[in-house]
Parts: sequence; C-alpha cells; structure tokens
Amino acid sequence: MKTILTIIVLLLCLMNVGSGEEAATTSNRRIHTLFSVECQDYFDWQTVGLVHSFKKARQPGPITRLLSCTDEDKKNYRGMDLAPTFEVPSMSRHPKTGDWYPAINKPAGVVHWLKHSKDAQNVDWVVILDADMIIRGPILPWEIGAEKGRPVAAYYGYLMGCDNILAKLHTKNPELCDKVGGLLAMHIDDLRALAPMWLSKTEEVRADTAHWSTNITGDIYGKGWISEMYGYSFGAAEVGLRHKINDNLMIYPGYIPREGVEPILMHYGLPFSVGNWSFSKLEHHEDGLVYECGRLFPEPPYPREVTAMEANEHKRRGLLLNLECINTLNQGLVIQDAAFGCPKPKWSKYLSFLKSKNFAEMTRPKGLTPQSLQIMETHHEQPKVDEPKIDERKIDEPSNANTKIHTLFSTECIPYFDWQTVGMMHSFKLSGQPGNITRLLSCTEEDLKKYKGHDLAPTHYVPSMSRHPLTGDWYPAINKPAAVLHWLNHVETDAEYIVILDADMIMRGPITPWEFKAARGKPVSTPYDYLIGCDNELAKLHTSHPEACDKVGGVIIMHIDDLRKFALLWLHKTEEVRADTAHYGKNITGDIYESGWISEMYGYSFGAAELKLHHVINNDIMIYPGYVPAPGVNYRVFHYGLDFSVGNWSFDKANWRTIDLVNKCWAKFPDPPDPSEADQTNEDYKQRDLLSIECGRTLNEALRLHHEKRRCGDPNSLAPPDLETVNDQFEEIDHVKSNVTSETVEDSSLPEESSQTFLHFRFWMIFLWVSSVVGFGIVMMVILKGRKGQKKRGKGLKTRRRSSHTGFWEVNELDRTPLQA
Repeated sequence: MKTILTIIVLLLCLMNVGSGEEAATTSNRRIHTLFSVECQDYFDWQTVGLVHSFKKARQPGPITRLLSCTDEDKKNYRGMDLAPTFEVPSMSRHPKTGDWYPAINKPAGVVHWLKHSKDAQNVDWVVILDADMIIRGPILPWEIGAEKGRPVAAYYGYLMGCDNILAKLHTKNPELCDKVGGLLAMHIDDLRALAPMWLSKTEEVRADTAHWSTNITGDIYGKGWISEMYGYSFGAAEVGLRHKINDNLMIYPGYIPREGVEPILMHYGLPFSVGNWSFSKLEHHEDGLVYECGRLFPEPPYPREVTAMEANEHKRRGLLLNLECINTLNQGLVIQDAAFGCPKPKWSKYLSFLKSKNFAEMTRPKGLTPQSLQIMETHHEQPKVDEPKIDERKIDEPSNANTKIHTLFSTECIPYFDWQTVGMMHSFKLSGQPGNITRLLSCTEEDLKKYKGHDLAPTHYVPSMSRHPLTGDWYPAINKPAAVLHWLNHVETDAEYIVILDADMIMRGPITPWEFKAARGKPVSTPYDYLIGCDNELAKLHTSHPEACDKVGGVIIMHIDDLRKFALLWLHKTEEVRADTAHYGKNITGDIYESGWISEMYGYSFGAAELKLHHVINNDIMIYPGYVPAPGVNYRVFHYGLDFSVGNWSFDKANWRTIDLVNKCWAKFPDPPDPSEADQTNEDYKQRDLLSIECGRTLNEALRLHHEKRRCGDPNSLAPPDLETVNDQFEEIDHVKSNVTSETVEDSSLPEESSQTFLHFRFWMIFLWVSSVVGFGIVMMVILKGRKGQKKRGKGLKTRRRSSHTGFWEVNELDRTPLQA
C-alpha cells in the first residue's frame, strides 16, 4: 500500500512539474483572434461559420468580433449573441469627409480595441482574420514563423501599388511595401505601433481618387475599394515592419493546393463550384438565413460523388476543399439553430452526413506540413553569400521538353463560346500540347447563376468587364487582358511559359517555346498585318516606343516573367485605345467597321511596345481556314475567325452566335464535304479545301463526343432528348440535388437506358394498354364465375395486392436512395 501511495505522490509531483514547465513556456504565448464585421445579415452568417470553425480547429485563446454599428443599426440588430463581441463606433460614413467606405471599419475597429479593451492588455500575439474565412487548424504565430518585428501574412499579389507611384506617394519607405493581407499574425507590440498608421494610411489612400485607376492599384473596378489593403501595407512600411510572406497557409476555395501543402485557412471571397453546384457569397448579401430555422446554403455534392467525377488527384483535392468549406458553414448554421431553440429538423441524408463520424474525421484540425511553412522570397531578402549566382543568359531560351507550359484561352458565359470551348478542348487533347489548359471565364454574377457549362473545361472564373465599371462602355473584348491579369494575380503557377489562344481556334499540334524559339524578353506571336496603327499616329499617341510596335496577335507564347510585367499594360492600353474614339477611322486603325472593336489588339501591341518586348513573328503556327497554305508547312492552329467554304458548303462562326449547340442533344454544324470533293484545279486549292474540311470535321467530332459523354441516347431515335431532360432523368434516379458530371454517370452503377426503349416507345405503350384491357377482362371473368366464394377470395386478393404494393415501394425507395457520401 505504501508503495502505491509513493508512486501516486511521485506522479502528482511530475504532473505539477510538467504543468509548471508548460506554464513557463506559454506565459509569453497568449493569443487573441480578431475579426471585423458590421450589423448586417451578410456578416452574421459569416460570423457563425468562422466562430464554428474556430472551435472545430481548436484555435487557442479567445476570439473577438469587432462589431461596427451605428446607433440606428443597433436598434434592429438581432445578432448580439452570435460571438464574443466588442462594439466599435461605425466609420462606414466617415465622420469628417462623409465618404461611404465600410472597409475602413477594420483598422478603426482594431485601434478602438487596442485603446479600450481589457483583453488587449493581456495578450502577446494577435491573429487578425476576415469574417469570410473558415479555420482548418490552429494558427500559432510562433509556429508559422512570426517574430517580434516580423509578422506573418498571406500573399496578395494584385497589390501592384507597392511597386509604382502609389507607394512613393504614400510611404517614405516604398521599398518596404509588402503585398499582403487576409491572414495577419503579429506580436501585440507591433500591432500597437501599426494600427494607428493603418487607419491613417487607409484614409489617405481613400482620399487619393486621382490614383484609383486599375493600372496603378490593380483594382479592376478602379473605385478605391481596396484602399484599406493599401492602408495596411503602407502603414507597415511606414513603421518599418517587414513581413514573412506565406502563400501556402491560406487558400481560396476553387483553387488547387500545391503538392504537400495543407492549408489551415480557407478564404471564400471568390465564387467556387463543384460540377453544376456553385457558391458565391455575394448571392447571400441580404440573406437572413441565420434567423430562419432550418435554412441552409444549397446542399453540395457528396465527397463520394466528387471522387467518382474527378480522376486527377490534385484537382479532386481542390474540389473536396470546396465541399469542406460549404459543409462547415452549413454545420455551423445547424448548431446555431439549436442554440436559438429552433425545432429539431426533420431527418435528411445531408443532415445525417453533417453529424456523421465520417465528416468529423474529414474536418478534424489540420496540422502544418513543411511545405505549408515555406516563406516566399521578397525583395527585402538578401541572397546568402555562399549561394551561387544564376547566369540568366543560360536560362533565357528553353532547351527541352522539361520546360513547363500552361495554355490559356478567354471566353464568356454565352452559348457562342461554349461550342468553341468544346472544339478547343477536343483539339487540345489530340494535339499533344504539354502542360495544362485553363479557360478564363468572364461572367457577371447574374449570368453565372444561369450558366450551364461549368464542366466544359478547367476554368478560372473572372469578374466580367464587358460593361466597363467606370465608363459603362460595352466592349466584351476587354475581358481577355482583364482575365489574364486576374489569373496571374489569383493563381499560383509553376509554368515558365504561357501560351495564349483565342477560343475560336482548333489545335493541330503542340505549340512549344523551344520549337518556335521563344525566350525571356522575346515572345513569339503570329502576324496581324492589318494593324496599320503601328505605323502611324496611333502608335505615337499611345506608346512612348512606337518603333517597337509589332503587328501581332492570335497565338502568343510568352515567358511568365514578361507576362507578369506586361498584363496590366495590356489592359491599360486597351482601355486607352478604346477611349480614343477620335482615332477609330479605318485609315488609322485598319478596322473596316471603324467601331474600335480591335482596341484590345492594339492594347496588346502598344503594351508590349511600352516594355520594348520585341516579338519573334512566325507565319507557320496559325492559318485561317479558306487561306491557301504554304507548301510543306505543318500549321499548329486553325483560326476560324473568318468565313470559309468548300464548293457549296460554307461556315461562318457569326451565324452560330445565338445557337446552343452544346445543350441540345446531337446538335452540330452542317457536315463538310468529303475530302474527295476538294477543288482539284491545282494543288494549292486542293490543300486549302482539305484544311477547311478538316476544321469543320474536327468541330463536329468534338460536338459528337461531347453529346456522347452527356449520354444523349441514340442519335437515330425519333425524338432524342435534350441535355436538360437527360439531367432531370438522372436526378430522378439518383435523388441527388446537384447534377452529376459525365464522368460520374459513366462510373455509376445506375441502369443504362436501352436505345430500344426510345425506338419503340409507342409500340410498348400500345402493348401495355392492350395487356391491361385483357388482364382486366380475365379478372372480371374469374370474379363472375366464382360468385359463391366472392367475399373470401376478394379478401385474399386485397391482401395480396397490398403486400405486393408495399413491396413495390420498398424496392423503389431503395433504388432511389442516393449514393452514400
């Protein structure tokens, strides 16, 4: 007994020693998490999601919501109990200038908290987040690399004002300006030094309306909305804070995490989708679903469906993160309903999934990986003395196929671009083009709600600039440079060279920088000789180096470093030329319509000239169908931007602008002639016609394969269903709210519709009708013959019918049960 007591005493002593050591090590590691919101329903559902994820992730320390409200707002506000809250006077309407800018509440709220909150006196480290975030794992400043004087932050690459006149105007230390935001982790002493400057610089940048333009700030709307972000970066530079920038800790749903990286924070500031299901926070700007019992966001697909629909491991991982984000939000809403005393919701498969051990395992707190902790190199970091210097001349020209390539093309949310996308994607797969391809899809929020073609290509979604946000000018072609700029600022790529194509192209072979001699500082493109503005006053008006203006376009092969420098100029020069209506004339631009429609092409040439990017102009990459090919040239791209014909057959893409060929089963273009019908007058005409026929056939083959993947049934049936009908049939069978992509359907075990059902539909209807009549007659005859035992037999028949009926519905209910997640 004494021995047992001795062991217990020793254990208690050891525990006390351990706890004392732990207290000692954590005495300077007190953390407080802050986020800023306003008194609106929009921020209330975000608050529920963030606070719920804070608890799930086991983030240490308290969390505080900085709530900015006017006295009038507070009278009707319902959400005081949603989170631990510190009330802050609203600065949405600036008390001195009257400027309406709610984003200023973030630095103003932090300043107020530091001055008036007792919590601010008992903390060592502060983590500052945005409300539209989901925490996936503990954010410990010292573990992610933060030090006193060296905060850690996420990368906001689009803050180009750090590199230009904006930083020189607003901080005496422009060289210290870091492009950061989103996730901020810093020592309390650093925050005390920074916060007043953060607020002051926000006011300063917001007042500087002369420098709100896109080419200076990177804000595509040019309305000063990101002044608060610049206020932070300029304020930090002003007090000498240099950040450790980490681009791996935080991810936007819709993006694919880098290999080996486990993000611990999701920022759902941009729209994202899984198959035909999509989510955009802006669609719920006025949504009071926090206060409506049982209301959730639209149910997404289940993880098992994503596993079936996406074979690529990395893309699948990105899709599963999308599901985790929305499911965590919905789980938070379910728990909040219970806290409000809402009636217990009816059972559903989705609610069961949210409460399951499976989902709990999927969303358990995530730990950091070595890759997650990698810090980006910035212009502040000095190279080590013993690091070998790289001779850039040796890496200018790609020498082999190990050089990474990424292909881009730009489209909009309309049927016209959907069939072009189908053709592009089909030809890309056949061409042997190295690397990945991305469709830059420019849509308004309203268009995106109705859009059906999300799964036509790997897609990066871009805010539409078809209607210019400042001038109101309708010019959809501007979406091309705007989309490229957006992709560069929001997507991390390891590609060294970017190939940019138009949607109305068919690839016939690989387009590689090593074959066509592209290099850093030497992009490759194809000739656009009609850009006569390069040789006249137009170039002199719009570029300081008119002698460097190249008449090029169509296919572009450019080093990623050149593209990063050039993309903003491309957009800016497009806006500039488009606004120069005085020089739309055909004699100046070469535009036969004199409408400024080719402003984007001049924007490209003038932007490149501004940087003195001299192109290698290659005539052997691209050909227009209908043109006579040069003998022996293996063209890599058809550009069917002009009408072309073979005999009595012709094709003009403009004739198909409003026709939905993608969502109508077996829709296609008129079949081109057989190659034997090519003009035999001479070899030039024959080769011209053969290329035209090849282009037409490739487009139709792409549409045929597309319809096959969508399970359109037999093309020879009397009435082939359209794709919407097919999708509805699958929904009835699967009992799943989200439409399943073609891969899911192919992999599923659902019974396949026989083509005979469609071919003989009327025959079977007649057969069933006749059988029913004959069967009814036989039953009546049996009843009339056996009148003496009518009661007994009737009862037995009734019983048998009931049991048969019950069995029928039991079987069908099993058949209709959706796949388990």
